[in-house]
Amino acid sequence: MIKRIAVYCGARDGNDPAFNHEAQRLGKWLVSHNIELVYGAGAFGLMGTLARTVLQNGGMVHGVITSELAERGAIYNELPDVRIVPNMDIRKQTMMSLADGLLAFPGGFGTLEEISEAASWTTVGDNNKPVTFYNFKGFYDPLLDLFKQMNKAGFVEDSYLNSVYFGDQFDQILAFMQSYKAPAHRQYTKKI
Repeated sequence: MIKRIAVYCGARDGNDPAFNHEAQRLGKWLVSHNIELVYGAGAFGLMGTLARTVLQNGGMVHGVITSELAERGAIYNELPDVRIVPNMDIRKQTMMSLADGLLAFPGGFGTLEEISEAASWTTVGDNNKPVTFYNFKGFYDPLLDLFKQMNKAGFVEDSYLNSVYFGDQFDQILAFMQSYKAPAHRQYTKKI
């Protein structure tokens, strides 16, 4: 059962106003499906838009932010539940532990790093939660192509390639999350 989704997204708005519109649409969709938001507790960019939309529509938001970012003024102070943690590693672990599913929305280096870690942890058995990408207007097409290239080159097994989902419909992303079964983690044997 998916009750909370961790969303990784930009702390900036991006150049296309459509990104902001989609963040609002996602926020309303989460509330309409009784799904709580877990995110990085930021007030700016798509992060802020998403959290404000969820709250304005009667939903619940759980924010997790580092003390450094909070001190620099990035925190969205009106969150009903915010956790301030010492560093990014603990932030990522906390967000993952609070959520039932993980979703990358358009964003930058931080978004990519956080969702990539979640996918990587699937291979070693440290993440049994679904990893998904909202592929708005093909935003993540180059990454999907790279994942397929990693698979073709023998670095990512089929089971792990198939354990991440790229979609442009929220309902389909949720359906993937609800039916998700984590693949067996990698086993290593000594070569003689």
